[in-house]
Amino acid sequence: MTAPVFFAARATMSAGARVVLDGAEGRHAAGSRRLGVGETVLLTDGAGLAATASVASAAPDHLVLDIRELHQHQSPALRLTVVQALAKGDRGELAVQTLTEVGVDRIVPWAAARSVTRWRDERGARAWQGWQSTAREAAKQSRRFWWPQIDPLAGTNEISVLLASATLAVVLDEQSPTPLTELVVPSAGEVALVVGPEGGVAADEMAAFTAAGAKAVRLGPTVLRTSTAGTVAAALVLSRSERWQ
Repeated sequence: MTAPVFFAARATMSAGARVVLDGAEGRHAAGSRRLGVGETVLLTDGAGLAATASVASAAPDHLVLDIRELHQHQSPALRLTVVQALAKGDRGELAVQTLTEVGVDRIVPWAAARSVTRWRDERGARAWQGWQSTAREAAKQSRRFWWPQIDPLAGTNEISVLLASATLAVVLDEQSPTPLTELVVPSAGEVALVVGPEGGVAADEMAAFTAAGAKAVRLGPTVLRTSTAGTVAAALVLSRSERWQ
């Protein structure tokens, strides 16, 4: 069985140190996972630092760990940002989960014109926190040591600025004659990928994005839901990059 991953603050991790894993992480490790003395766990701060540790003692709500070694994982030369239009129900969090698992570095929630769901006031704050929590748990499950950044909700103007600064910017469009697989993926910099809502990207939004330098591309012969389209597109981009070679 592969060692489970838990979050720990960078300041607590040093080679040879003894640390206490408590709080929500400790309760999960000791209670739900039932980890015992001698078992191995991995700790990360979500910003590249990883520690291999052994369980020195276990209590119902925490573990005492001895750190054996540390490793700083370098951030990838090519970063992938996905602009994800708000989706109804739990489809937004589903998108965040699978985007995180596939390796996306940054996820930007977008209030598209045709998004049915709206993030307002406390509801919006809770939804954003839900995306952050989903990304965190998916990152641990997929054994990532660099966790994705979840941006605050952005509007179309802010997305246009983001696209203009990217090394390569693309917008998924089922009517585009250009397949995503024809694009040349850069070896470094930022690829920004826009995923529209179920109703598609509005004409004025597409005009703003293409004016910012984005290219409209299609995935394939079928139309995917917004909760899955980004993950498929991200996988195609990453498979054509050095990150997956």
